[in-house]
Amino acid sequence: MTAQLTRLSILTSSCDKLLSKKITALIIGFIYLWVLIACDSTVYVPQKSVPKKVTRSKLAQIKHDGVLKVLTRADPTTYYPTAKGYAGLEYDLVTLFAKHLGVKAQFQVVDKFDELINQTANGKADITAAGLSITPSRKKIMRFSSPYHEVVEQVIYRSGTQRPKTPLDLNAGILEVVKGSSHQESLRHLKQTTLPDLTWTSNEGMDGNKLMTFVNEGLIDYTIVDSTQALLIRRFYPKLHIAFDISEPRQIGWGLPLSPDNSLYREMNAFFAKIKADKSLEQLLERYYGHANTLDYVNKCKFYEYQRSRLPLYKNYFMAAAQKQGLDWRLLAAMGYQESHWEESAISPTGVRGIMMLTRDTAEQVGVQDRTDPAQSINGGATYFKHRLKRIPNDIPEPDHTWFALAAYNIGFAHLQDARTLTKQLGKNPNKWVDVKTTLPLLAEEYWFIQTEHGYARGHEPVVYVENIRNYFDLLIWLTTEKNPSSKPTAPHSRPLKERLRRIFNRIAHSQFVTHVKKFWQQQEVTRTAMQP
Repeated sequence: MTAQLTRLSILTSSCDKLLSKKITALIIGFIYLWVLIACDSTVYVPQKSVPKKVTRSKLAQIKHDGVLKVLTRADPTTYYPTAKGYAGLEYDLVTLFAKHLGVKAQFQVVDKFDELINQTANGKADITAAGLSITPSRKKIMRFSSPYHEVVEQVIYRSGTQRPKTPLDLNAGILEVVKGSSHQESLRHLKQTTLPDLTWTSNEGMDGNKLMTFVNEGLIDYTIVDSTQALLIRRFYPKLHIAFDISEPRQIGWGLPLSPDNSLYREMNAFFAKIKADKSLEQLLERYYGHANTLDYVNKCKFYEYQRSRLPLYKNYFMAAAQKQGLDWRLLAAMGYQESHWEESAISPTGVRGIMMLTRDTAEQVGVQDRTDPAQSINGGATYFKHRLKRIPNDIPEPDHTWFALAAYNIGFAHLQDARTLTKQLGKNPNKWVDVKTTLPLLAEEYWFIQTEHGYARGHEPVVYVENIRNYFDLLIWLTTEKNPSSKPTAPHSRPLKERLRRIFNRIAHSQFVTHVKKFWQQQEVTRTAMQP
């Protein structure tokens, strides 16, 4: 029994040792396997998590991309190139809006009006800023911002022809309008409601500016444009006149595609509310339209006459003086025309004389010995104007900075400062020409000028002075722009016959006028065929 117990004890001890060795080996195996897994990436590859797609609102997406995509059209009322880049009411408004969003504006110009409408409706851009009238038919296919301006549609005709007085009179001549425009909609409404016999041609390839050129050249009798366009373009064509308004006032707004996403729409409306409140919108409207109605027919015709006959004599002087002072020669020339009509021997009852009408004191100040010498006078005027520009506070931005300098050139810096002080007292902005030009005339009223430091001044004169120069400057830019097809708008009878015929046939080749000619001959052919036995 004792021997059996001894053997059992030995066996148990051996099993314990064997089990201990196996457990140890198992633990070592587990450790070895863990090391292999940790060191060998082929054993286990963790799966990358797929990021969830982020859904952004339209406004958030624009801010994320940093770009606001804009459709527009080339027009003096919207968007056009200048020597310093681009300008136009819509360009400036969009640039302000892009700055408001913290992004950059990317413009795409669309040539055809109906294509512009279609691209807007199909969401080819974020917004369309192109002077679009808000009409019932357009509201069915796109959305509009809150309105920021108002226009009326006007019938344009040329002097020397019978003025139409009612829409019924339009059938007496050739009427063309831009295809896809609100003007076409107005004519359709008239045809459907009161004038079923009204006829016109919708021109797909021409904009309102070119159709006004056709009226001016006598290729068509009438066209229809917005009042803003008529206001600007008629300055370049003195013989064009407004026959009558063919629509009620229409509101202008930005367009964007129909969408349940309201983020961009709300931000646009908030932006327009802001610039209306701080008068930025009013200032922009004044910049582009505030001066455009100050020249009458006689003044415009006289300007064109002297631009051909007198300006070439002094153009090089203006260009040289402007280059020396870092100015636009056309602005300097516009000042010279306002001062003297480019007459080197001009003299006023007060003793100022020469092309730039310098006083004796001013001439001595800028080193001019002979005020009637055109080169000296123009150089002296440029130097004195540059002095005025430097005295205007730097916190007044362009173009107001230049308008203030022109006013100071005319009335003196001291009186201009008096007007700015009064402007501030009246709760207006002394750094904006749109406000100061309404205050300047108060300097001639005793109630106001006794409150100023420098007293009485004929404050209305600098207002007229600045507004006229702005007009002449615009006209000179128009006349010296190479791409402008009407850069030399001489009267038809003053051109050589060969040149007149060449221009007329070129216009006809690109207009709808040929359609009317073909229609006439087709009718003649039908009549002749019907009369044959």
